[in-house]
Amino acid sequence: MGILGNIFVGEFSHQLDAKNRLCIPSKWRFVGDDTDVYLALPNPVGCITIYPPKMVARLEEKVSAVSLGDTKGQKVLAKLFSQADTFGCDKQGRITLSEKLIRHAHLEKNALLVGSYATFNIWEPQRYRTYSEGSFEDEENEMSNLLQQLGL
Repeated sequence: MGILGNIFVGEFSHQLDAKNRLCIPSKWRFVGDDTDVYLALPNPVGCITIYPPKMVARLEEKVSAVSLGDTKGQKVLAKLFSQADTFGCDKQGRITLSEKLIRHAHLEKNALLVGSYATFNIWEPQRYRTYSEGSFEDEENEMSNLLQQLGL
């Protein structure tokens, strides 16, 4: 583990290979990455958010708090997690993204990995520029509301 622990800061540009693998920056790799489970979720703003193992445990607690009687919350969870994926890094520090996640983020060849301290996002570069410049429409929807309720 790095001196500061598992933190993700900065921006890195990488390319998807023919098998939908993407290299994680070396400074974002930590001991155990090849055996620990990372979680990839479709972010409502149009990117893929990657949760490292310590955040997966935190997310599990919050998701478990959505009661079975909360039918709206359960529906959103089903939609969110049906598009999610889990993985570890291979020995070369690569992850493999599912077709659903690639379509969600509109990824083709190039990807921009953007640190968010405890997590990181994978963006199609032009979509990220549009989003970061503030011209990306902020759509209020059920998934965004639930993620906010969960503190994510």
